Amino acid sequence: MAKIVVLNGQRVNYDGLMDYGILGDNVTVYDDSTPQQYAERLEGADIAVTKEIPVTAADIAAFPESVKLICEAGTGYNNIDLEAAKAKGITVCNIPAYSTQRVAQTAIMLLLGLSSRMQVQQAMLTRGDTSNFTKCLSVSHNEVNGKTLGIIGAGSIGRKVIDVALALDMEVLAYTRTPREDEPHIHYCSLEEVLSKADYISLHCPLTPQTRHIINEETLKLVKPTACIINTARGALIDEAALLKALDEGRLAGAGLDVQEVEPPAEGSPLYTNDKIILTPHMGWKGLETRQRLLEILAGNIKAYLEGSPRNVIV
Repeated sequence: MAKIVVLNGQRVNYDGLMDYGILGDNVTVYDDSTPQQYAERLEGADIAVTKEIPVTAADIAAFPESVKLICEAGTGYNNIDLEAAKAKGITVCNIPAYSTQRVAQTAIMLLLGLSSRMQVQQAMLTRGDTSNFTKCLSVSHNEVNGKTLGIIGAGSIGRKVIDVALALDMEVLAYTRTPREDEPHIHYCSLEEVLSKADYISLHCPLTPQTRHIINEETLKLVKPTACIINTARGALIDEAALLKALDEGRLAGAGLDVQEVEPPAEGSPLYTNDKIILTPHMGWKGLETRQRLLEILAGNIKAYLEGSPRNVIV
């Protein structure tokens, strides 16, 4: 019977509603673990389950020889040293599509919120300012129909966002790693064209050395001052200092950030208080149904591996 150890189960089961028992008959769940605790807690384990915690080459080198599979309980796997895992003969798998619907919904929520400057309107009510009601909506707001959505990364989530954008009568510019043929109302083009022509720019690419800070001081110079940037992928896709500078200088109209470079942002971070930013706590994957789907796919990954037909394999 395979021994399965979940190193930071509370990350997914933060509300106590998830049942890790579906993973197998011999499952040990720790709410959280430090790197110094990995090796001891994995003693005798066949499978390690992680969720967005760093697993470095040094960590993997110290893993007991019994560990043959690392299951990342999410889509992104930039937290795991894949080369070190491969060198030690450890398979790594992930869950590529469990949150497609919910993350896409979060991106669209941020888009619509920015178009209505909803964060400004709600902040006014919080401080007792009702002038939006007494002065014919003093906060400017815009329709999204007829506007252009720029998509960076058109995988499963990016494509779902495109589908909703088309239903909202938006035009779409999309930048992908591999060239694609244009479709009705969708033009595949360069990153530079997406950045320079889009009214809303939504990030849906993985975090790699090539995409880290893909939004930076230089690329922000291409963006229209009336444009907004949305990130529901990985925080480090954006150089936050450059983003804040562009917002403060009026070179960018707004940003919707469900992910941040450091999560949660430090106390006192200007991300919390900038009235051009809608900030949410990486909620795109945290819906109840989404997390239930995550565990179901995770259980399927483990079952497939134990049956000799591993799936969703990264290395």
